[in-house]
Amino acid sequence: MTNSTANHSTITNQLKATKVSPLESKDSNKNESSKSKSKGKKRVAKVSRDMYQIVTDRIIKALESGVKPWACPWDRTQQCDMLPMNFKTKAQYSGVNILLLWSETVIKGYSSPYWLTYKQAVELGGNVIKGQKGTEIIFYKMWEKKNEQGEEEKIPMLRSFVVFNLDQIENIEKPVVTVSEERIKNDEFEILPYVDNAILNTGAVINHLGIRAFYAPGQDTITMPTQDRFTSSSDYYATLLHELTHWTAHKSRLDRKLTGSFGTKDYAFEELVAELGAAFCCADLNVFGNIQHESYIASWLKALNNDKKYIFKAASLASKAHQFLLKK
Repeated sequence: MTNSTANHSTITNQLKATKVSPLESKDSNKNESSKSKSKGKKRVAKVSRDMYQIVTDRIIKALESGVKPWACPWDRTQQCDMLPMNFKTKAQYSGVNILLLWSETVIKGYSSPYWLTYKQAVELGGNVIKGQKGTEIIFYKMWEKKNEQGEEEKIPMLRSFVVFNLDQIENIEKPVVTVSEERIKNDEFEILPYVDNAILNTGAVINHLGIRAFYAPGQDTITMPTQDRFTSSSDYYATLLHELTHWTAHKSRLDRKLTGSFGTKDYAFEELVAELGAAFCCADLNVFGNIQHESYIASWLKALNNDKKYIFKAASLASKAHQFLLKK
């Protein structure tokens, strides 16, 4: 069973605009340190930044302030594809980067879902507005090394880089945002045909009865209250997308762990995955709904304080569920 929520914000770390990309800076630092090594100079121990802890601390701070950093912040009447996206490549950001960019949008009041690196802005003929600070997000770089058997191994290494919202960039042509879907009112329940089609295309068995929303793994079915029990169609769709995220956990789909009873850490973790997955789907489908799930905040805070990779794991699984449901 699952009833949850999708609300907003987080505090992200910001770096000043610089003409040298953060990755280039790190590479040049490595080259300089290797040169000093060869000259026999005394090396100074370099303190590495723990990005897992930095991001986790941001999430904790947001939750402790009473807000959740996994709800799309933009006005749905202005933009239909609400996941943050790279303006040049048109690739959607995924995982924990969605939370970082959404929260920065709330804090800074940005109007655009599009982002660029400093270098990309220059390549497009634009520039970062003087004095603007970028937002640090993460990626994984594969590090190759030989194991004890002499075989090449690839190890994922967490790295960071800086992006700027399109509002922070000038001298490039910016997109005109329009609404592409017409909404139909039907007895005060606002039907969203494209959302209905996306749900139908999942192939999930959905029954409408009773007063509870839940996914039953044994029967592999979803039970939802009838639509007239919801205060809005958006709340109905948000709740259903939450249950559909649970549905992706079945062993025949993404095979996530669904053990644990209400109140256990495993149960709370799956609820976080479902909450994030629903938020990502809602953003992609232009749905602005709420699923009440405040009872898990304490469990999530405890887990975040004990495991700096907790939010990364949950966001990664939620992104996979979002991509599975919407055939990405």
